[in-house]
Amino acid sequence: MNVSLRQLRAFLAVASHRHFRRAAETLHLTQPAVSRLVADLEGELDVRLFDRSTREVVPTEAGRYLEQALARVLDELDGVLAHARTQADPLRGRVRIAAVPTLSAGLVPLCIARCAIGHPSLEIVLRDQNQTQVLDAVRGGEIDFGLTVEPATVEEFDAETILRDPFDVVCRSDHPMASMPIVPWEALEDQPLILLDHASGSRRIIDAAFTSHDIPMHVTLEVGHPHTAFRMVEAGLGVTVTPRLSLDALRPGLVAIRLTPELSREVTLVRRRARSLSPPAQTVWETFRDIALTLA
Repeated sequence: MNVSLRQLRAFLAVASHRHFRRAAETLHLTQPAVSRLVADLEGELDVRLFDRSTREVVPTEAGRYLEQALARVLDELDGVLAHARTQADPLRGRVRIAAVPTLSAGLVPLCIARCAIGHPSLEIVLRDQNQTQVLDAVRGGEIDFGLTVEPATVEEFDAETILRDPFDVVCRSDHPMASMPIVPWEALEDQPLILLDHASGSRRIIDAAFTSHDIPMHVTLEVGHPHTAFRMVEAGLGVTVTPRLSLDALRPGLVAIRLTPELSREVTLVRRRARSLSPPAQTVWETFRDIALTLA
């Protein structure tokens, strides 16, 4: 069967106006052209769609069924095509991203705010997920790209490191470490530690640092989000080691102190290898890159 969209639109116009000439005017075609399109459609379907007289054109039973069904289908098709057209505009459309919690609370709001001002027709949909979930979403094509910690080395991803983010110690303002200008790693040996759990990309980096400095870890609590860690510290349950980008959520009564030697993580944009981004997604990707330059 070889049915064209032009034939279907011509049929709907005639069915709506009950008149070939008026249908031709709305389609900006000649009346013979519309008659030919409808006749060709009837030939392809092998069914008469209109009863014709000198005064009016009336859909047959098959024509009435087709009119009702096509009106809905073509309306949906027009919506799909309109959405597809917006994807070619780098400043209009929907972009789906996912970020680990320490970035969704720190870096991502800066990007969304900048896009809202500079590109108000861009819609950014965010998933706040752990590192494994972000990479799974990128791998499965559920999102346009993700923000993770450390480069993704597996061959299925393209990754761009945009920022180095240092780690700090956070404690209560009445803690003995609060008055120290910097905190050596050795000072954490006997401290009860409240750390992000192992689903976090940052946890692996923190664990490796303790190992490299040959310092035993006394982890008393593991949490899924820096905000939770800060509340635990506020309650006097210990101290935490957290990325500096998460400090925007630091609560009154808590202080952040630099670690020495410095430990940092690499903030990385990740997408599926050999898959081009849509123009809107590319715009958001580049916005993250620009913001990172201002924070470096």
